[in-house]
Amino acid sequence: MDRATELERRLVTALEAEHVEVQDDSALHRGHAGARGGAGHYSVIVVAQKLEGLDRVARHRAVYEAAGDMIPSQIHALSVRAYTPEEWQEVPARS
Repeated sequence: MDRATELERRLVTALEAEHVEVQDDSALHRGHAGARGGAGHYSVIVVAQKLEGLDRVARHRAVYEAAGDMIPSQIHALSVRAYTPEEWQEVPARS
């Protein structure tokens, strides 16, 4: 299983996410110190009811906890956009 698929699986499982998008941005960071070690750069969008009532920092913390031991061995950098289902409906051009 590739890293992006594993990350998506973990986010869906841990957060009971109804929508997850994982983008591998590693190619944009070739030569970066973290990339040299083989760990990748990823961007994620997560939509989960479990994020209701959490502030931005707590939402990011929940995503990082779901990623678990993938950080820092497999994931060097992770950009997170996290929404509740209601918030996601309000995002223009959702993606």
